[in-house]
Amino acid sequence: MGESKVQGADRFRSGFVALVGRPNAGKSTLVNACLGSHVAITSDVAQTTRKRFRAVIDRPGAQIVLVDTPGLHKPKDALGAELNRQALAELADVDVAAMLVDATKPVGRGDAWVADHVARAEAPKILLITKADIASPERVASQIDAARELAPFDDVLVVSAKEGFNVDAFLELAASHLPEGPRWFPEDMPWDAPDEELVAEFIREKALRACRDEVPHAVGVRCDSIRYAKDGHASVRAVIYVERESQKAILIGRGGSMVRRIGSEARRDVERLLGVPVYLDLEVRVKKGWRNDEREVRALGYGYPDAEGEG
Repeated sequence: MGESKVQGADRFRSGFVALVGRPNAGKSTLVNACLGSHVAITSDVAQTTRKRFRAVIDRPGAQIVLVDTPGLHKPKDALGAELNRQALAELADVDVAAMLVDATKPVGRGDAWVADHVARAEAPKILLITKADIASPERVASQIDAARELAPFDDVLVVSAKEGFNVDAFLELAASHLPEGPRWFPEDMPWDAPDEELVAEFIREKALRACRDEVPHAVGVRCDSIRYAKDGHASVRAVIYVERESQKAILIGRGGSMVRRIGSEARRDVERLLGVPVYLDLEVRVKKGWRNDEREVRALGYGYPDAEGEG
């Protein structure tokens, strides 16, 4: 259906597709699969995605802008409230709402809460059953039945982003629901995010993976500067924030071993992003209770964009 509407039509289709779901439903992994590149950070830690990320996918006759949103959950602090605010706000102004449901986890109250908000969206709705590569066909079928009871979905698709299964079919399906419209971004612009923001996210991803059991939610990262030298190198300065001195000690590690590991692993992604060798200067600082302070949450860039300057 998607090909007949998009590739076979003379008129150009474009628009925004919001990916919503519970934490760890596979939103960022799907975005990376659609892009064919690791840009949206991933981990098995809840609340990995903290910033709205827009990936631009150009297809014959269409431009699809995927909006990766934070996982919807019951907030426990100001950070969680801001993340929910971001995700829910996207549903109010998109052309397609795609709800992701993990095939490996029972459909529960969290999914029902997300689906309730999806049902209120005026946009066409797609149900995506994710992680099909690690779920049995019987489990996938039962997930479809359970999830379809939650909201009036226009289409249902089973995907495996890691295996590339039905990723292209998802893009075709999303494009088929888009309205006719202009090209919102240049063809050579695969994502709508400044380099500093992506650098900070790459660093946070490595910190989450290295210290997942100790300080995952307390980690915030800000990239202060990217400066290009005449010799072709780039100097990048960034700060990792935590809430307690004990967390700082963990991130630094004995003799600086942990922060060096984080920097080394992040530098590979940063060099791929910037296209030049990188000198990465990382500092770890304590900002007590930042997750419970709305101003601090927004100062680190984790608030919804329209929140800046409010009240």
